Amino acid sequence: MQNIEHNLYFYLLHILFMKTKFIILFINMSFILISQNSKNIENSAYYANFINSDDLRSMLYEYSSDKFMGREAGTIGQKLAVDYLKEKYRFLKISSAKKNGDYFQYVPLIAENTKFAEVKIENKIYKYFNDFIIKSAINGSKLINTDSYAYVGYGIKDINYNDYSNIDVKNKVVVAISGEPIDEKGKYIITKSKKKSIWSSSEEEQELKLNTAINNGASGFILIDDYYFRRYSNYYQRMASKGESNVTLNVPQKQFLNIIVGNKIGKELKRTNNGIYNKKIKLSYNNKSEPFKSENVIAMIKGNEFPNEYIIISAHLDHIGTHNGEVFNGADDDGSGTIAILEIAEAFKEAVIDGYGPKRSIVFLHVTAEEKGLLGSKYYTDFDPIVPLENTVANLNIDMIGRTDPNRNYGKRNYIYLIGSDKLSTELHEISELVNEKYTNLELDYTYNDENDPNRFYYRSDHYNFVKNNIPVIFYFNGTHEDYHKASDTADKIEYDLLENRTRLIFHTAWELANRKNKITVD
Repeated sequence: MQNIEHNLYFYLLHILFMKTKFIILFINMSFILISQNSKNIENSAYYANFINSDDLRSMLYEYSSDKFMGREAGTIGQKLAVDYLKEKYRFLKISSAKKNGDYFQYVPLIAENTKFAEVKIENKIYKYFNDFIIKSAINGSKLINTDSYAYVGYGIKDINYNDYSNIDVKNKVVVAISGEPIDEKGKYIITKSKKKSIWSSSEEEQELKLNTAINNGASGFILIDDYYFRRYSNYYQRMASKGESNVTLNVPQKQFLNIIVGNKIGKELKRTNNGIYNKKIKLSYNNKSEPFKSENVIAMIKGNEFPNEYIIISAHLDHIGTHNGEVFNGADDDGSGTIAILEIAEAFKEAVIDGYGPKRSIVFLHVTAEEKGLLGSKYYTDFDPIVPLENTVANLNIDMIGRTDPNRNYGKRNYIYLIGSDKLSTELHEISELVNEKYTNLELDYTYNDENDPNRFYYRSDHYNFVKNNIPVIFYFNGTHEDYHKASDTADKIEYDLLENRTRLIFHTAWELANRKNKITVD
């Protein structure tokens, strides 16, 4: 009897133990499930933790070191930089966006070195750099000698306005002024609103007006733009004095003389009415052109629901190189943006590993030759888009996010300038605001988003080539500082806590754009 009771006791104890074990197992499984659900696609906070200041600091110290020799487009230092980026993506096991597996998009460039140039109008002689600059020239020595020119006002040919009506400019040197017409109510005639059109938007304006002249049979183009001339004449002169060249894309196009002049020459050529005018214009110059190649770096995490819709995160990988033995390392410009993309890529990859990959594809685009005139991004959008532009949902562009603006004497230290977020998509702007409020709480400063801002930063970084293709953008920017384009732009001056917060904001924004049910709409 005692044995029976003893056995029964142990039997009941065994049952109790097994039930307890089951309960513990159940609790553990429940905990695991809860933990996993905390990492769901509705909340990017978990993966944002993979973006941290220590990693950013470590990579940026290396990327902005002397080893890369200032990363100037086409140099050995730039080649080392693109190899560095390629190896980072290979280590993360993030594939190239190109079907052939090559991480590089080869960008054809040409360096133009004008040794001598002079303009003579009637009997007055005007000097290179002091009175005009040459943006593009025909290779070799060329003498242009004409007794007349075509004045075409703003140089616009649009549905709502046409400066070329009733003027035959074939084989003529065309002269135009910058800007666009405004009616008596102060509205722009082309847009029929207070908003400027692309015909008065700096680089885009020049390209549009130049191509319009070419398409109408002109033999050369002179743009009267005193603001642009004064801004770039010293830069062109410095390049020439150092034996450096003006770099442009080397793509199939008609060789064409393109000149920007200041008001001194402008007064000689500007007219009240459009038409053909008699005036002796003589231009002589000597130009040498040398082709070379640089590389964009492009990687991609493919979307699991909408793989053919793309969010492009971009930054320029290049800087201005080495001068007089000094290395211009460009830690903020744009080492900060370059390294930020790598950290964002790692965070997305961790989500993929956990089974929470993005619904839309994320493209990581590092462009070259930004410092030469947004050439890497221009080549990508205008000549060789690796993913279709029509399926590109948005571009988040990063250019200098590691410092603070010393002239910003208001608001919080934890800020970021946002440019362009509301220009093409109100929805994108609203998403950006909500994401920041939910996750990062930066002060979003729209000072440079003002259409009348004299700095015109909206037109001065790589996002603008996406804007031209009606793709919504956000440009993230900390403002300039005393080390901008100086050898003193070094990694030790980066404020890594700010770099971390700003990088996380961009990641959260990309996550939301990639995973929301519907892609954002263009206004």
